[in-house]
Amino acid sequence: MSQSLSQIYVHIVFHIKNTSVDIRQCDKEHLYAYMGSVINSNQSIPILINGPENHVHILCVLSKNIAVAKLVENIKRHSSRWIKTLDDYYLDFAWQGGYGAFSVSSSVHDRTVKYIANQEEHHKTQTFKDEHIRFLKMYNVEYDERYLWND
Repeated sequence: MSQSLSQIYVHIVFHIKNTSVDIRQCDKEHLYAYMGSVINSNQSIPILINGPENHVHILCVLSKNIAVAKLVENIKRHSSRWIKTLDDYYLDFAWQGGYGAFSVSSSVHDRTVKYIANQEEHHKTQTFKDEHIRFLKMYNVEYDERYLWND
């Protein structure tokens, strides 16, 4: 082939540190817009970013030129630095070190968008911990629960 082409949808999830302050409702829209700009600057395409006060869900098209780990590292590093500039409330803000990244087929793209868009309502009945373990089991990801919740 003379051209490299890809269309890889990725659902990325990560949580704030247990010692961190929550993300305020009034700051979410700006935070998500900033994260979207970081995704764009990494040659990837943000589709939807949303979440409750303690974690974020991102659906994006992953560039063929970047690894998921590098993209997540850039999103977390830049957004953490950025949010601390808003005001003193966020001086101790930090993301946890880990993340979840799950492939999304074109056939469930729309359903994933709806799921991410409905995060506030969804987390009235399910904790992040339960949600994350459900994803790991659904995608057959082996894990040791002792290490899932450490900062």
